[in-house]
Amino acid sequence: MTENELSKIVFDCALKVHQALGPGLLERAYEECLFYELKKRNLSVQKQKSLPLIYEDVKLEIGYRIDIIIEDKLILEIKSVEALNDIHFAQLLTYLKLTECKLGMLINFNVILIKNGIRRVANNL
Repeated sequence: MTENELSKIVFDCALKVHQALGPGLLERAYEECLFYELKKRNLSVQKQKSLPLIYEDVKLEIGYRIDIIIEDKLILEIKSVEALNDIHFAQLLTYLKLTECKLGMLINFNVILIKNGIRRVANNL
């Protein structure tokens, strides 16, 4: 499945979760529910995946974690904030570069309409 096909599934699952829960909860609640919905779709999904930083020849385990990664292709960064800002995009872009994934989605559940809270971020390798 391509990154674009996966992103369509993610949108549908995020919409379902948002319709059921609405805005205002903690990120962790949305992450768990979205993870559950994606697993129901028989996708290979990991949550809170450790992401080491490799600097020169040294592998550093310094606590970076990917919220959700699907099929080792698509990274999801889950937020529940008043507004997305540049640091959120920078964080996701860094994760994309470190993993060499091509596409990520920044999903802010603290919005009235979920379509206004989802942003695609591409890694132009």
